[in-house]
Amino acid sequence: MLNFSRLQVWLITAVCMFGVLLSIPSLLPPHVTENWPNWAKPHVNMGLDLAGGSQLLLEADTSSLARQRLETIEDLMRTETRRVNIDIADVSTAENQLSFTVGNPDQADQALQIARAQSGAGMVGTATQWDVARPEPNRIVMRPTAAGQSEAVDNAMAAARDVIDRRINSLGTLEPTIIREGSDRILVQVPGVQNPEQIKSLIGRTARLEFKAVPDEQPSAEVLASGRAPPGLQILPMADGGRIAVQRRAIITGDQIVRAQQSFNQQGQPDVSITFDSNGGTRFAKHTRENVRKLFAIVLDGTVLSAPVINEPILGGQASIAGNFTVESANELAISLRSGRLPVELKVVDERTVSPELGRDSIELGVLATIIGAVLVIGFMLLTYGGFGLFAVTALVLNVFLILGWMALFNATLTLPGIAGFVLTIGAAVDANIIINERIREELRRGRTVLDSIDTGWKEASTAILDANVTNAIAGALMFQFGSGPVRGFAVVLVIGIITSAFTAITVARLWVSIWVRRRRPKSLVL
Repeated sequence: MLNFSRLQVWLITAVCMFGVLLSIPSLLPPHVTENWPNWAKPHVNMGLDLAGGSQLLLEADTSSLARQRLETIEDLMRTETRRVNIDIADVSTAENQLSFTVGNPDQADQALQIARAQSGAGMVGTATQWDVARPEPNRIVMRPTAAGQSEAVDNAMAAARDVIDRRINSLGTLEPTIIREGSDRILVQVPGVQNPEQIKSLIGRTARLEFKAVPDEQPSAEVLASGRAPPGLQILPMADGGRIAVQRRAIITGDQIVRAQQSFNQQGQPDVSITFDSNGGTRFAKHTRENVRKLFAIVLDGTVLSAPVINEPILGGQASIAGNFTVESANELAISLRSGRLPVELKVVDERTVSPELGRDSIELGVLATIIGAVLVIGFMLLTYGGFGLFAVTALVLNVFLILGWMALFNATLTLPGIAGFVLTIGAAVDANIIINERIREELRRGRTVLDSIDTGWKEASTAILDANVTNAIAGALMFQFGSGPVRGFAVVLVIGIITSAFTAITVARLWVSIWVRRRRPKSLVL
């Protein structure tokens, strides 16, 4: 146990030096490291409770998701029945169900088979999405199932969390916390951002972009005011006031956008330039070629931003979105389009702003608690174990640097519970050294030589130490996996502290003792 090859000595030393170097930027004031290259200043980020910032609790509008599912299945059934020349009529999405009549009764069985094929029944790994019924010989009804709706909400919330993450990270903020709470809520914490309105305007936008054709003749003013659109059309509000009828089916959607960025038009006004993928570019070119001198509407989240005239075919797969934009609002829209649309509408049900002064007090008290805990532990170890206590104390100090260094390497976030975990780690870090020293004492009492007592004590203690640390690491990993917010912050520090404390106690301290034994050749040992 006390024999180390030269390669092992250099490897252990390199790991320790690397961890210490990683921790240094986190211990220096920000103005000292601000001009350092990013690779040279890994640092531990402060959580919302320490650095201050904004917190939003978002709740999904599941009713809007249900409407989207009905629109999707309606479009799908229209497409599939048209593909095999089946005429359907009296299409209705009232009462949260899709119903339609098959024009030719002889094709009703075939239409029923198509509906069942789209219901998801019998598909491995997914719930049945729709119950398909045939209340009349030529009428088919599709009702959403509870399991299908629940699965759709779960998938939508998972996708929404990813979209929000991409949008917030586009701002350049550090370590946002974005976690799901329950089945239909998402908690967003953004350290360092004191204006929640900025976050709300960015993540609250669904960013459902659609390009839709405008009919040659608009309905009467009375029909537009009533909002009851003729078949195949829908009446939408315009951003600058008024209403307009557009085709229900979109020509192109935001899913076909591969690039979006804020730019300026020829008049110097901010707009958003977009680039379509190959399929979107082809469809856009075909529509503009066939509809020169006609209107088309640019619809964002159910509002028509503009309805320009197609003066000439647009063949380059690019377009621009004009509106009453500022540079900031155009940039936010570009970010929303780049990051993808939210699959479900989200509304803010709670918002909070945390002052950085509160976090500053917490940091100061946490540092004070850490120093007091470290001093008490150091004093106890030196008084109890003398020279071997010095090895334990040095390993403890190294352990603190290694925790900070590896947290910085993984860009982890330190929260207030994380500070509690840090203080707890300092107290627990010496457990391994106490076990080792007590085992060495037992071997000395049995009459073993100094070298044999040290070797046997370390060997016997290491097994118990590893078993205990593995158990604690499993508990920490479970807290990280299933916990949220403060629990995860505590678990991060705990797990890293367990790993570094085991390394410093079992490996590093043993290396130092072996060097000391080889140089001093002690004949007796007082512990």
